[in-house]
Amino acid sequence: MIGVCIKYFHENYGGMLQALATTAYFQKIGLEYELIRYEKCYNFIEKIKQIPRLLNSVLLNDKKEAFLKKIGAKRHPHFQKNDAIRMRAFAEFKDKHFTSLSPIFRGYAALRNGAKRYSAVVSGSDQLWSPAGLPTNFYNLMFVPEGIRKISIASSFGVKYIPWYQKKRTASFLKRIDFISMRENRGSELVEGLTTRKVPTILDPVFFLNDKEWNDLIPFKREFEEPYIFAYFLGADESYRAAVRAVARKYNCKIIALRHLDQYVPNDENFGDYAPYDVDPARFLNLLRGASYICTDSFHGTCFSVIFKKSFVIFNRYSENSRHSKNSRIDSLCDNLNLQNRRYKNVFELEKQLKESIDYSAVAERFVKWQTVTNSYLHEAFDGVI
Repeated sequence: MIGVCIKYFHENYGGMLQALATTAYFQKIGLEYELIRYEKCYNFIEKIKQIPRLLNSVLLNDKKEAFLKKIGAKRHPHFQKNDAIRMRAFAEFKDKHFTSLSPIFRGYAALRNGAKRYSAVVSGSDQLWSPAGLPTNFYNLMFVPEGIRKISIASSFGVKYIPWYQKKRTASFLKRIDFISMRENRGSELVEGLTTRKVPTILDPVFFLNDKEWNDLIPFKREFEEPYIFAYFLGADESYRAAVRAVARKYNCKIIALRHLDQYVPNDENFGDYAPYDVDPARFLNLLRGASYICTDSFHGTCFSVIFKKSFVIFNRYSENSRHSKNSRIDSLCDNLNLQNRRYKNVFELEKQLKESIDYSAVAERFVKWQTVTNSYLHEAFDGVI
């Protein structure tokens, strides 16, 4: 049996569907697995050691977004009520789809001892190696004893640079992992720079299933017959929303939006002709599959647009010079599949971009090369694992 460290519990559509794809892949290849449940339980000294982590810029930005969401909920009771509806939808999806769970390991000593029950331990994808999480020593598999295979699947640092004060510790955990694969080209470069190891860049786990397999796993149910733009924005940029409105008027189609996702966004209040909150990851996928056009600043929103061969445009959520930019994952996806022309330029170009057909046969050719590398890595990493 293998132990799996992934964020299957995080209320994020892409993250939860990615976790589902990972477990579906294990089932497909016949691997018995458990999702490792770990509850941190720090003593006083350990709490003191966590203080430097609070100064990490990436963590501070994540905390800022969470804080703004709480403030928004207090100031806007209707948002708090609607967000609770969304959280219940996530909880029901999680309880239904993630049932292979380990015992709860409370405290790091229990976690280290519990790892002995596995023949291999896997770290998943989705920025789990962010500098913000380094001190927890969980997703980097530092708790796994020597002699137990350690595997990373499409790992991601989520940043372009490792802070200077973390380079030594990052290199240390990388050297312990038997099989490393990264999700971003930049991530592979960082690993090589820190360890001299050349590691492959592989597909995000949502690509482990093709469109038919996704449709089998989550059957498609069309909710709207009229054409619509599915607007899936995690960021708060008002100009993006204005651009989508302008194009929707020209196309004479509706806008379906998911409002206030990572934080309360004032500009979301009147955005979208229809903005449901009772949306779990399955319904999210249905809204995306049924859309005529997709506008998103989400990496996984982009991935699923490719999987289902949709007409889409990607907006940058972060400015390129931002210290906590996470654009590198979209950069890699577009570079590897030659989809740079799907990046948003301006409101005048958006109408043309969405109407311009995507040559998905050419995308498929480039995808096959990437998929071959991915399959080769996964086969080698799990070869002989019981």
